[in-house]
Amino acid sequence: MRYTVNTSFNVALALLLLLSAFVSSSSLAKSATEIVTLSDKQMRGDSSYTVATMNIIRPDWTRSMSMKSWTKGQDLSLVLVTSPAKDKGSASLKRQKEMWNWIPSIERVIKIAPSMLSQSWMGSDFTNDDLINQSSIVVDYQHRLIEEQIIDGDNCYVIDAIAKPDAPVVWSKIRLWVSTESYLQRKVEFYDEFDDLVNTMETFDVELMGGRLIATRMIMLPAEKPGNKTEMLTHEAQFDFDIGDDFFSQSQMKALRD
Repeated sequence: MRYTVNTSFNVALALLLLLSAFVSSSSLAKSATEIVTLSDKQMRGDSSYTVATMNIIRPDWTRSMSMKSWTKGQDLSLVLVTSPAKDKGSASLKRQKEMWNWIPSIERVIKIAPSMLSQSWMGSDFTNDDLINQSSIVVDYQHRLIEEQIIDGDNCYVIDAIAKPDAPVVWSKIRLWVSTESYLQRKVEFYDEFDDLVNTMETFDVELMGGRLIATRMIMLPAEKPGNKTEMLTHEAQFDFDIGDDFFSQSQMKALRD
């Protein structure tokens, strides 16, 4: 009788552990997606406006650009270059899954085909996908919580985002370090289809701006180009204001001025 009771207990315990592991795995998967969604929301809010400087740094030269950008939700964004003079007025627009660049020097709008998403944006280490298609990480990837690590003194969730089959994205995998407190992305690694690291983004100087915490300095480092990096400095930010969908149009992209 004693042997039978112990065996039944062990079987019940094993089933309970299996059920707990399944529930925990499901919770982690769900939590990972929630964390990525909260992170995206923290960066852009319902709407956003930022003023920033981009410094493109190479071993033998440096080039700086100033820009303004607007977003609304996950599907609308517009970036305007305000200096230097030769690039002033250049703009990039995203509406849902479609993207365009406006080049005022030749008065031409160029549609960004999916094959162009991996190309450099304005000669920087950011791609078209990085700069104007960021929200795709929420909808075009599956998310898995790996562990927690400390980045720049900030405890972070480590999450792998794996591209869904046939998703129109550049990166097959993105690994994110998301602050457990602020939900800011403190580090991001971008991998190609061969699982090779291509770029690493790191963020610094977290400050309260526009009523919320943001990382005001962002650095993109290409893995195989020593001495190359692009730095993005945010000087001004506003969030959660009213802005119409019609602002994000090709006509507006052409008409915007500093």
